[in-house]
Amino acid sequence: MTSTYRIATIPGDGIGTEVVPAAQQVLDAVGSRHGIRFDWNEFDWSCEYYARTGRMMPENGLEVLAEHDQIFLGAVGYPGVPDHVSLWGLLVPIRRAFRQYVNLRPVTLLPGIDSPLRDVPAGGIDFLVVRENNEGEYSETGGRLYRGTPEELAIQDSVFTRRGVDRVMRYAFDLAQCRSGRLASATKSNGIIHTMPFWDEIFRELAAEHRDVETSEYHIDALAAMFVLDPGRFDVVVASNLFGDILTDLGAAIIGSIGIAPSANLNPEGEHPSMFEPVHGSAPDIAGTGAANPLGQVWTGAMMLDHLGHPQAAADVMAAISSVLADTGARTPDLGGTASTQEVTAELLTALARTEVAA
Repeated sequence: MTSTYRIATIPGDGIGTEVVPAAQQVLDAVGSRHGIRFDWNEFDWSCEYYARTGRMMPENGLEVLAEHDQIFLGAVGYPGVPDHVSLWGLLVPIRRAFRQYVNLRPVTLLPGIDSPLRDVPAGGIDFLVVRENNEGEYSETGGRLYRGTPEELAIQDSVFTRRGVDRVMRYAFDLAQCRSGRLASATKSNGIIHTMPFWDEIFRELAAEHRDVETSEYHIDALAAMFVLDPGRFDVVVASNLFGDILTDLGAAIIGSIGIAPSANLNPEGEHPSMFEPVHGSAPDIAGTGAANPLGQVWTGAMMLDHLGHPQAAADVMAAISSVLADTGARTPDLGGTASTQEVTAELLTALARTEVAA
């Protein structure tokens, strides 16, 4: 039997319009051998759309997206449109309306890629960061007074609720139980007096319920240092919205390139669509040159397959990525190569075909 999924596709800006079609080719190819069919429904919501309409998406955009099984996003951002406009006009409303309270980001050193860190062996970096995705430091609470005067004032409040912290931590504990049973928490309770001790208290309460998980707590500055000095010690890391955002960009750097890093904005209960997007931005400086690395978008597609309940199809995509990196030498400039987006995509499709023949 064939499983059919209706996917809302938002290529966005810059290289998003190049890497999303590349990833669609790979997903269609792997889907054909696993009885999976994607019904792609593309939307042109982007900074260009904003320039035309004054909005990042139409007024009924969330209602339109709700009719889909999942959302596959490229990249959003372009010169002339402030980042806070594009973020709060599209991504944040989607994440919050659909209760995508987990942002999941793998930090894995793939075969054939050298980490910028010294003496990291093959397989030496392999952990997951679970970022709280709906509240925390990225709230709308606050404001500005006396603009343009010497007394100008800006206030930005962090919002941490017991429900919000508890649910993302429970997800992280469950994830750790399925892996190596180790969970680290990012905090800063020595300097942030209210929210971070609250975070710590809930983490310790849940640790008492999960005696089979080995837990550790790190102040965020020390944790960032350990990402660089000893990344092999980590299995699952749980962090607040801001801390998780910063840590995962650092994580992308230590695995070789932000161009290959994926992420998933998950509604774990499946009551709403989840959204899958690579970590990289729209990179307007290389847009249209054919130099964009499609691997981040393709890896993101593998995460979508896994979330949809097709782990073997996801594994096939990851095996193809590993094969291309380790065996063919086809790499885009961000990885030190000269291959184009299309050439890397063609190698991925060839690797998938070889896997099919071998099976």
